[in-house]
Amino acid sequence: MPLPEGFLSELKMRNDITDVASSYVNLKRRGRNMVGLCPFHGEKTPSFNIYTENGSFYCFGCGVGGDVITFIMKSENLDYIDAVKFLAQRAGMEMPESGFDDSMSLLKKRIYEANREAARFFYSQLYAKVGEIGLNYFRQRGLQEKTIRHFGLGFADDNRFSLCNHLRSKGFKDSEIVTANLAFNSKSGKGIYDRFNNRVMFPIIDLRGNVIAFGGRIMTDEKPKYLNTSDTPVFEKSANLFSLNNAKNTGERTLILCEGYMDVIAVNQAGFQNAVATLGTALTQKQAVLMKRYADEVIICYDADEAGQKATARAIDLLRDAGLTIKVVSIPQGKDPDEFIKSKGSSGAEAFKNVLECSGNDVEYRLSKSKSKYNMKLPESRVAYVNECAGILAELSNPAEREIYASKISGELEISKESVLQLVEKELKRKTGNRRKKEFRTIQTKLSGRDDKVTPDRYKKPRVTSAEEALLAYLLNHPDKLNYITSRIDENKIQTGFYKKLYIYFCERIKNGKDPLNAVSGDFTAEEAARIFQIVNSYSSRIATEQSLQEYIDVINDEFLKLKTKDVANASMEDIQEQLKRIRDSHQ
Repeated sequence: MPLPEGFLSELKMRNDITDVASSYVNLKRRGRNMVGLCPFHGEKTPSFNIYTENGSFYCFGCGVGGDVITFIMKSENLDYIDAVKFLAQRAGMEMPESGFDDSMSLLKKRIYEANREAARFFYSQLYAKVGEIGLNYFRQRGLQEKTIRHFGLGFADDNRFSLCNHLRSKGFKDSEIVTANLAFNSKSGKGIYDRFNNRVMFPIIDLRGNVIAFGGRIMTDEKPKYLNTSDTPVFEKSANLFSLNNAKNTGERTLILCEGYMDVIAVNQAGFQNAVATLGTALTQKQAVLMKRYADEVIICYDADEAGQKATARAIDLLRDAGLTIKVVSIPQGKDPDEFIKSKGSSGAEAFKNVLECSGNDVEYRLSKSKSKYNMKLPESRVAYVNECAGILAELSNPAEREIYASKISGELEISKESVLQLVEKELKRKTGNRRKKEFRTIQTKLSGRDDKVTPDRYKKPRVTSAEEALLAYLLNHPDKLNYITSRIDENKIQTGFYKKLYIYFCERIKNGKDPLNAVSGDFTAEEAARIFQIVNSYSSRIATEQSLQEYIDVINDEFLKLKTKDVANASMEDIQEQLKRIRDSHQ
């Protein structure tokens, strides 16, 4: 059963979407609405809009939209019921005692509990006889006991049933253990076995302190060296960061982005608690946007090997797109942070601090990497170098920044700054052309409807689709017109499948005296909810008159009553006469 309507209305009233979103986004007023940089994707120009009149939001950049419940679902990675609970707690409200489906919320709770119990088990194993090899590994890597305890590090022994048996003894079902990705079903179908074995374990903790996943490093030469929890109902690998729960509490607006768990832990032990790492994958856009929430600057501290350099180049692009200032650390002798800090003994922390302070920004880093590839004594190499530099500078949006670096390059090569800027301008035109081609292809894709999962049939008949969208928006903004609209538009006349579903849904809610938008975030998927609020807010700025309403109705009736050529060929004279009569009647 759904949540009570009165409860939802009060919940939204007490959690004004502008107040809630202001905790995540810097908002500015634009007319009746509020705008800001979208918290769900990287952007430099604000496309995130809050519509204060109906308590909704929509981003024209990434297409995410909804109400305050949807906003919390996206921001905190919660399901519907947990987002409602989050807002209820924020407003000091009690949840209804019953009458709603919280099965997913309960499942997540069990997974959190299973992960927490697994973390305790792994930690206890580390200090047992069976975990001696793991404890020795951590100590050999220079970790102090307080560091091991702080990160909750542990050990999974080589018995493939240890954790499963332990969790069963604590009351967990096999299905819950498998759903948490702590175990696999055996191929024989005769039970489950542990996912992790013979590995030192790194618990991954979310921003609310829940253990959501694990990373494990093998104690032998077997592959894979590192094994991570796959995505589960409480964990998305591409949307979380190791130790962000520690880093967010430092009060700093700078994050140190490391390559792996041990680098983060070593840097943390040296006194830099603002270090984070990705979870066995390359940096993603979601992780970059997440970092933007807690930082203005990111210092990339990857390994100096080829893989590390490629990862650095990819990270620079993603972090820049997210609006972050970037620095890149170059550690002497190509060491990783862990090795470097240990090599300096008692002065490791101070030495690492100096390295951070001497790090250059991402432009200087890329120019330096480019220069290192060429022999500056050869004319052709100098030409190749300046052309590559022009490509780098063309990616800078600030003209003054481009000029400063152009002056530096001209001084290095003893050529005029104007020559460098001409090359930059040429690259800018090329990149602008490529961007426009990409935008055109994106528009073509949208017009074709190939990527539209909600309304794949939306683009087949654009005339009637536009009329259906406008009619839905009119109905939602003028529920008092329900009887008039339904007397002229039967649900079967709505040709777009999803819009027909919406027409039935909203008519039923209005008929029963309910706020038509009140339960959208619970009754529809995130993508469907976004489309609903896109329609509502896209048409809200138009002046909706009774004349425009009649135009929408006429278009829908005309399109419904049109006879296709093949229908005419197959129709009897009586059928055709009947169709003509319907058309005449619909316009009276």
